[in-house]
Amino acid sequence: MEEKRSDRRMSLTARLLIKNMSDASAKAEEVEIDVLDVSKTGVGFICTAPLLIGEVYEANLKIWTDEVIHAFLKVVRIEQTKDEKYICGTIFIGLPEMNARRIEIYDVLNRINGEG
Repeated sequence: MEEKRSDRRMSLTARLLIKNMSDASAKAEEVEIDVLDVSKTGVGFICTAPLLIGEVYEANLKIWTDEVIHAFLKVVRIEQTKDEKYICGTIFIGLPEMNARRIEIYDVLNRINGEG
């Protein structure tokens, strides 16, 4: 997948709870998600569920501090892999500044520690 973000990305392993926000009858469904990277603007992950480009999903992202960030993610890119998984690129919709700052702080700490 071609790099499209201007913000630096960070790796993070987590699972997300996703709900399709455009379908009022849809119930929240826990979907296996392996986060590839996260920045203050969005999340890249692999999942087995075929999500839809342009759709907004509700998510609870467990971050490195074991805190949970409640967020809305809009799917902007999907790439299907050979093993029937999907690599998804999403952007945050209305992410509170406090949560964006948490991600930025983690980025700064990674740079200081030479991990990123």
